[in-house]
Amino acid sequence: MLIHDAISPAPRCLRMFVLEKKLSLPAVTVDVFAGENRQPAYLAINPAGQTPALTCDDGSTLAEAVAIAEYLEELHPQPALIGTTPAERAQTRQWWRRVELNVTEFIHNAYHYSEGLARFEPRIPVLPQAADGLKAVAQDRLRWLDGMFGPGPWLCGGRFTAADIWLYVWLDFGASVGQPFDRGLPHVGPWFDRVAARPSAECSRALLQAGPAAAARS
Repeated sequence: MLIHDAISPAPRCLRMFVLEKKLSLPAVTVDVFAGENRQPAYLAINPAGQTPALTCDDGSTLAEAVAIAEYLEELHPQPALIGTTPAERAQTRQWWRRVELNVTEFIHNAYHYSEGLARFEPRIPVLPQAADGLKAVAQDRLRWLDGMFGPGPWLCGGRFTAADIWLYVWLDFGASVGQPFDRGLPHVGPWFDRVAARPSAECSRALLQAGPAAAARS
């Protein structure tokens, strides 16, 4: 397998997932700032032009960070970051969807339409007039999420999961691009600090390292 990594939140989510899994997977870096992901060589791998992507052992490509994480969990069930039972997996996916649909997608698009406008305007449709509204929705929905937070310490109670990874990485990203969240939120604030203290949080800031297998296949 070969991960097509990049400096971007979704690839970082996958890096943190891989680190928590204690997996060693070869990787190559896609320079998204230079638009390498929009060039024919990468589009032949992933026609969507997005990162991350995973080239599987049979030569096929799997895209979308969530789908790749699910696939790796199937191959390497321990330590479980989605769940070991149907009930655990359903609970993780419940929170994962809440995080993505209500918070992180709004952070993502608000960045495209504001701080990242110069970068994305030549590439995708952008609506600068919508940026402030999207930021407000993200903050409102984060307060909503905070109100549903259980006894913790994680979103799924005692289990640290992929849902925690996704929310943490995107909130960390938002804080770096002018979208800080309210650190005074009674549940999400302390939760963020707990995730930040995990070794995978800091280590995932760095790109995955390309090993011999990656060099041979790149």
